[in-house]
This record gives sequence, C-alpha cells and structure tokens, in this order.
Amino acid sequence: MKNKKIDELFEKRNFDKEEPAAGHKSRFFKKLEAQDKSLGSGGHIRNLWAPLLSIAAVLAVAFMVFGGYFSGDQNSGELSGVSPQMEKTEQFYTQMIKTELANLKAEKSPNTEKIVIDALSQLEKLETEYKKLQRDLQDSGKDKRVIYAMISNFQQRINLLKEVLNQIEHTKTLKDEKYL
Repeated sequence: MKNKKIDELFEKRNFDKEEPAAGHKSRFFKKLEAQDKSLGSGGHIRNLWAPLLSIAAVLAVAFMVFGGYFSGDQNSGELSGVSPQMEKTEQFYTQMIKTELANLKAEKSPNTEKIVIDALSQLEKLETEYKKLQRDLQDSGKDKRVIYAMISNFQQRINLLKEVLNQIEHTKTLKDEKYL
C-alpha cells in the first residue's frame, strides 16, 4: 500500500529530466569565489600543509608498524612476547625448573647417577621440543594451541624432575631400610 504511493510519486515526477533553476551556475560560481576570497592566504597555507601532514601520518604509521615488527622479533618465539601474563608464567616455570634441576644435581651420587643421567637426557629432549614450539609460535602468529603446548612442555619438565626426585628419595629409603 505504501509502496504504491511512492511508485506513483516517482511516476508523476521524472527526476532525470528536470533542470536546476535559471542562473544556478552563476550563483554557484559566485559562492565559490566568495569562499576562496574569505580563505585568503590561509587557504594556500592549508593547501601546502595537507600533503605534508599526510606524509607525516604515513611515516608515523610506518614507524609504529615496523617498530612493533622489529621489537616483536626479539621475543617472538618466547612466551614473554605474547603478553605480560605469559611473561610471568614463563618466569615462574623457568625458575621452578631451575630449582628442581639444582635439587636433582644435588642428589647425584654413584647410586643415583644412572637415574640422574637418564632424567637429564629426557629433559634435553623436552628442551629440543620446546625450541621447535618457539619456532612454531613465531610462525603461527601467537597461536593459542602453540602457547598451551609450550606451557604443557614446562609442566612436563617439572613433573619429570619431581618424579625423578621422588624415585631417588624412594631408593634412599629402601636402601636405608635394607641396612637396618
């Protein structure tokens, strides 16, 4: 119903054929000249600054993009390059691994040497896997699955160290019970 009224309106008026009122062009050009005169010399200055400002804006954007690109390359394979929370997570796990590794090395004795050497070789394999994950993180553009795999790798290393320390402790207690 409403569409019929609109259709009738367009049928009655043919917008493509109507011309502007007489003298439209002259009035338009007079307004343009008046506007140009009111700008005076400021219009020319504005015309000079516009390209300079656009070049400055392009350079600023380029510096931000390339600055972020090159600074992101330094830690792009590290969790610390993902976010501040990931940096704290990485620091926590790294410190935990160092502590457990120091405990493991302190337990090294002729009786536990084989267990410690085996644990260190397994840790080396996990470290190699972690380096691959770092490259994957860099290539994937901080894919969450890679981040989770990296955190899981940290957890596996800590679990391995704790398990080996528990085995050494268990071996010590069995040995002590045997000699009693």
